[in-house]
Amino acid sequence: MILLADSGSTKVHWCLVTASGQCSDVFTDGINPLFQTCDAMRNSICNQLLPQISSLLWAGTLTHVFFYGAGCTPEKKVFVQRALEGVFKKAEVSVASDMLGAARGLLNRNAGVACILGTGSGSCFYNGETIEWCVPSLGYILGDEGSAAVLGKRLVGDLLKNQLGDDLKEAFFKEYETSMADIIERVYRQPFPNRFLAKLSKFCADHIEDQRIHALVYDHFVQFIRRNLVQYKTDQPIGFIGSIAYYYRPILEEAMRAEGLPLGTILKDPIEGLKEFHKDAIIPTT
Repeated sequence: MILLADSGSTKVHWCLVTASGQCSDVFTDGINPLFQTCDAMRNSICNQLLPQISSLLWAGTLTHVFFYGAGCTPEKKVFVQRALEGVFKKAEVSVASDMLGAARGLLNRNAGVACILGTGSGSCFYNGETIEWCVPSLGYILGDEGSAAVLGKRLVGDLLKNQLGDDLKEAFFKEYETSMADIIERVYRQPFPNRFLAKLSKFCADHIEDQRIHALVYDHFVQFIRRNLVQYKTDQPIGFIGSIAYYYRPILEEAMRAEGLPLGTILKDPIEGLKEFHKDAIIPTT
């Protein structure tokens, strides 16, 4: 039995897979070593994950944990590894970036370009086994074009600077029961401002028929393409993982077509593909 995890900054999608092929999906808050200590991550696993899967562990011995997560750089992933090993003491634990998880989930063992457009964003050229190179995402302050956090940041900035009209500004404040002072507090003084901004980006989905919002989202994707994807110089279809790519697919298609790049597979998350990639690790146990 193996445990797969696809972790963004907002949530973790865990999937327990038995030797018989039975799959159990559960969700917890996001785990990100850039923002959390090892103890905080271990507590999250113990308090949120274990209560959901403890009754499922009767199906056999957990032999492997494959964790793919945002913020799991070579320097930081050791802290996630320690947190997981502290909980799953008998399992072999492997931790890698969410970007590698996206590539393996989209492309399995085929070479190509894979992208993430979720709370954060990223892209890479994958050689069929590992990431060969990538344009750095740089996070929601310096980069992360195409992400929910940056979409939320652009939306709020435009609204507060009166760039989108009084009607949309009033609708936003009413819908989220917030104010400029509250937004400043949450962004500059509270933890996880990227999660907060990502949640605010939902306003775009709710008002996507408004041409001003459509134009903002379209430009959001164009910026991701021009600042990231054109550097890969590929004529192969480019695949996407993540809620932003999934829910705004028509506008992403429009932007990719206008920029002359072929669009490949779009998935909400990579778990189904990761099941296939790691199927050889699922062995009968007692």
